[in-house]
Amino acid sequence: MSTTLPQGHSQNPLLREYSLDHAYDEMFGADGGIRPQYEALLKVLTSLPPEELQRRKHYADVSFLMQGITFTVYGQEEGTERIFPYDLLPRLISAEEWDRIERGLTQRITALNLFLHDVYHEGKILAEGVVPREIVYSCQHFRRQMRGLQVPRNVYVAVAGTDLLRMENGEYVVLEDNLRVPSGVSYMLNNRRVLKRTLPHLFRSYGVRPIENYTQALLGTLRSLAPEGRPEPSIVLLTPGVYNSAYFEHTYLARQMGIELVEGRDLVVHDNIVYMRTTGGLKRVDVIYRRVDDDFIDPLSFRPDTILGAPGLFNAYRAGNVTLANAFGTGVADDKALYAYVPQITRFYLDQDPILNNVETYILADAKHRQHVLANLDKLVVKAVGESGGYGMLIGPHSTKQEREEFRQRIEANPRNYIAQPTLAFSRAPCFQEDGSIEPRHVDLRPYILFGDKVTIVPGGLTRVALRKGSLVVNSSQGGGSKDTWVLSQ
Repeated sequence: MSTTLPQGHSQNPLLREYSLDHAYDEMFGADGGIRPQYEALLKVLTSLPPEELQRRKHYADVSFLMQGITFTVYGQEEGTERIFPYDLLPRLISAEEWDRIERGLTQRITALNLFLHDVYHEGKILAEGVVPREIVYSCQHFRRQMRGLQVPRNVYVAVAGTDLLRMENGEYVVLEDNLRVPSGVSYMLNNRRVLKRTLPHLFRSYGVRPIENYTQALLGTLRSLAPEGRPEPSIVLLTPGVYNSAYFEHTYLARQMGIELVEGRDLVVHDNIVYMRTTGGLKRVDVIYRRVDDDFIDPLSFRPDTILGAPGLFNAYRAGNVTLANAFGTGVADDKALYAYVPQITRFYLDQDPILNNVETYILADAKHRQHVLANLDKLVVKAVGESGGYGMLIGPHSTKQEREEFRQRIEANPRNYIAQPTLAFSRAPCFQEDGSIEPRHVDLRPYILFGDKVTIVPGGLTRVALRKGSLVVNSSQGGGSKDTWVLSQ
């Protein structure tokens, strides 16, 4: 059930279609009063003629087009390459809110790295039954080849993107961890670049904390993980190639860091040392920031039919002659079934309660959980444990009877492959519409965490937006977009 804003705001032409519901609204309180951090933003928007806002939105769209900021949608007959959808209005986060997010993410990435080291070495957490062995060993991303293998600084996850939701009470919770090859950071950086030019006076007046140092922080993280005896390491970014959905990001990050962008065919392994082919001959490679999944990175150790990796790469890694970020086998920690155990993992290794809570999660390999979920498919969200990008998902309240029956059959055939969660009323933020009005849309937040010799989290992240009215799906591949995230200095 939705309600209109109080008269003082509802008479504002910009807000004529703005309504509140039981979800947390980022700009207005439950009583319709504007939240303090949004007062200056609304004042500026109200002072501008509608055609001026339209002009600035057009400028932002052209900026994205000219920079070639795109993403790829697979399975669409009308074409796959799209300009990344972008909302003109920033999402504002107070310094106090960000402090809690930052502490919670630092705690979480620390615990997950300790978990990965333990799982591939002593296995204490499994021996004590805190995490069931079958959850770990049945994970499609568990790599037995990593057992007993020492990784630099014991850092398995050097780059992470953790998805957060804001609930009805204003609390941020973790929806999922992206620990294999997390994407989207280039959109975060370019959103900021475009909005600083589109709303320059507003940006300066707000005292927004900077994020532009992300690529140099990433470069520093990669350097800190170089093999021993390589004080000036050669670093490359390994991409699957131009047809990958995140290829724009791969080229952008490599250019910003000043490192080579390579494909598997550019690498050769000799005597367990990795080299890249250059016009001047072979050059040794010390650190690989990989954007290729485990399965496709070495045909000798993983999938033999892959052409995306380089033969012998894993042996060079095992010999300690090259570092990969992230390490092989990290996917076991972002399996959506394992996600349910992260609070226990945090307590086990750090003896601390989680600062950021999880969403309630049903493990469908558990008979009782499965029985409850199958009886309530119309109320729950069901997800495949290894999928991302909004694929392999059923949103019960928005599904058809046929879709629910199809998922019922999938769950019964392979329950380990699915988890379920409540349908969440996560927060909504103001978004600029084509007709010149402002309406609320559901948003999440993906901050990016770097873990090398220290933990670094740039203040902000990628705010993803469910651009379709009433939609809960924020993934760009499913009709979502993004907006700039401003963390305020005070």
